[in-house]
Amino acid sequence: MRDLFIYNTLTRSKELFKPLNAPHVGMYVCGPTVYGDAHLGHARPAITFDILYRYLTHLGYKVRYVRNITDVGHLEHDADEGEDKIAKKARLEQLEPMEVVQHFTNRYHRDMEALNVLPPSIEPHASGHIIEQIQFVKKILDKGYAYESNGSIYFDVEKYAKDFHYGKLSGRNLEDIVTETRELDGQAEKKHSYDFALWKKAAPEHIMHWPSPWSEGFPGWHMECSAMGTKYLGEQFDIHGGGMDLMFPHHEAEIAQSCAALGHDSVHYWMHNNMITIAGKKMGKSYNNFITLEQFYTGQHPLLSKPFSGMVIRFFILQAHYRSTVDFSSEALEAAEKGLQRINEAYARLLKIQPAAASTIDVKGLRERCEEAMSDDLQSATVISHLFDSAKAINTVADGKATLTKEDLDELKDAWKTFAIDILGLRLEADNAAAAGQNVEAYKGAVDMLLNMRLEAKRNKDFATSDKIRNELTALGFSIKDGKDSFEWSL
Repeated sequence: MRDLFIYNTLTRSKELFKPLNAPHVGMYVCGPTVYGDAHLGHARPAITFDILYRYLTHLGYKVRYVRNITDVGHLEHDADEGEDKIAKKARLEQLEPMEVVQHFTNRYHRDMEALNVLPPSIEPHASGHIIEQIQFVKKILDKGYAYESNGSIYFDVEKYAKDFHYGKLSGRNLEDIVTETRELDGQAEKKHSYDFALWKKAAPEHIMHWPSPWSEGFPGWHMECSAMGTKYLGEQFDIHGGGMDLMFPHHEAEIAQSCAALGHDSVHYWMHNNMITIAGKKMGKSYNNFITLEQFYTGQHPLLSKPFSGMVIRFFILQAHYRSTVDFSSEALEAAEKGLQRINEAYARLLKIQPAAASTIDVKGLRERCEEAMSDDLQSATVISHLFDSAKAINTVADGKATLTKEDLDELKDAWKTFAIDILGLRLEADNAAAAGQNVEAYKGAVDMLLNMRLEAKRNKDFATSDKIRNELTALGFSIKDGKDSFEWSL
């Protein structure tokens, strides 16, 4: 099994990945909050950790991948104050809260399918684990790191910081946190402004609430991941992932909660993807500059020049390393679309190459180079560059300027399927046709006839007819590549 090095945010270094119980791997990733449509910022962590999941599986690990659904609801101002957003939407639209949850959960799953993100092993809902969250709060209270105030339970950050290192994930110290903490309504309940809610007493108008030993209320935002992560992966597990915007306060609070309740860290490797920006500013709902995935698919947004498919979005995100910032523009997506088309065409041509008695071009080593890149902290952009280099060799052979033996051809096909399709998760020509239920052979006679008519028109310098045939076939989804007195096409 090849060694895998990943960047551990906790230690701020690239480390050799050593599972606690190989070949089994436990991985927890913060999933969506289902009170609105997913946007491009949500796509990046989904794709990043889908790639990790795929690559760990490729290396031979048995991965239990847990991705939660936050359906108790984020709060309007922060994790402690304000009206539950799911409850607010339910109230405004006169829906049951779980009706809102189900609607946006279904839409999220549809978006993940369009991005070819594999479903997790377990997808627990926060609302389905209230008992576990209450039990976790009890443990923290019993250890003396929390206190009750007016029916709510708050984490005592100052007391915890005397026994453990609070801020070790984000690199903040308690003095910085005190300075940065905003004054919000309801702070009088807390000992300190930076203490965070483990359980909140519900106001009379609050729709979503549950009984607890302290009050009718609901769990704090951070509690669900601590409770569900340890329930499904144990008190210690391998990987916890999410966007870097969750590092503080969410993941920092998770570490504190787990250490307080259990006496030790739960997570060995913390991994965070970087942000997607627009004109250098983070894309997100709080900045009101986000573009939903639905808007990408339809092209209905002022910043979009045209619709873009889920595969173009996936390819756009994979062209950068997951820890680097990606700046969005419609032009960048158009460039990604062209790059993906080059990959598509090369793979389609690769599948049509016939083996020869000898290889006159060197195509060996693609698998090794791609594995080396992926094992170096998931360098997806480097894998794509290797595929582009390989595409040049494929086109040389397909153009009749070189030959490959069956052994070299099979090795090349296997490497492309493994890395382009299985690991990068790109739906290429063969997959697209199968997924759409399209039988390319059914079109072969008709398309060949039209393209032969086009060749004849070109020989007669009837370029109007030639262009008309090409344009109409392209509009129907056919990709046409011209040669000298020849053609190739794919669907």
